[in-house]
Amino acid sequence: MQSNSFHPAEVVLQPYPTAPERLTPGTEINAALLWKRDDGSEVGAVWEMTPGVLEGIHGDESFVILSGRARVDFPDGRVLELGPGDAAVLAPGDTCRWTTLETVRKVVVFRLP
Repeated sequence: MQSNSFHPAEVVLQPYPTAPERLTPGTEINAALLWKRDDGSEVGAVWEMTPGVLEGIHGDESFVILSGRARVDFPDGRVLELGPGDAAVLAPGDTCRWTTLETVRKVVVFRLP
């Protein structure tokens, strides 16, 4: 990994492979890898999702919403309402549903097993 900077609103994104049964038909997810730790334990990315639902998210990420609005629902009834400037952490082991209300772009750090 090398020190660097970027402008997340300008990063060009590519389609992010997602199992179609987890996603509302017509919803798109795109992302761009920004960095990866040399030991493979974390990656940083810009991630974007158009309006719709993504099922079966398994936490272990931290992110800041750059634009758009989303709702994250947990099976125990907790809800995160997120918009521009909000930061959040999805804890390891938490399962949730991500509902994008307005196309969301976020900068995210995924911790990998």
